Amino acid sequence: MSMTKKEQRLRRSRQTRVRIALQRVARLAVHRSNQHIFASIVSDDGTKILASASTVEKEVREQLGAGKGGNVAAAALVGKRIAERAKDAGIEKVAFDRSGFAFHGRVKAVAEAAREAGLQF
Repeated sequence: MSMTKKEQRLRRSRQTRVRIALQRVARLAVHRSNQHIFASIVSDDGTKILASASTVEKEVREQLGAGKGGNVAAAALVGKRIAERAKDAGIEKVAFDRSGFAFHGRVKAVAEAAREAGLQF
């Protein structure tokens, strides 16, 4: 039985989520689509989204220009914004959850920008 690309990614993400849950720390979840990138900080019990940032926000779209949400520069901007919003919510430490995506390109750009903006993981 062959799995779709999405099923493979979700399977890869499952073990990470189990490991992060044991750490009892908020999780920085990243989702990547062809045109956009999304980042959310989920509470340690997994019930609430404490902060979020993405390329579909009006401000971000104005900054980047139409159709420019799917590149590394956009991802870096989202990383910076999620870190700032985490700080406002009083969150310093998170676990990075790449949701089964390879730690490369846009996903890596979100992580590095969030680290530079002072988020620890």
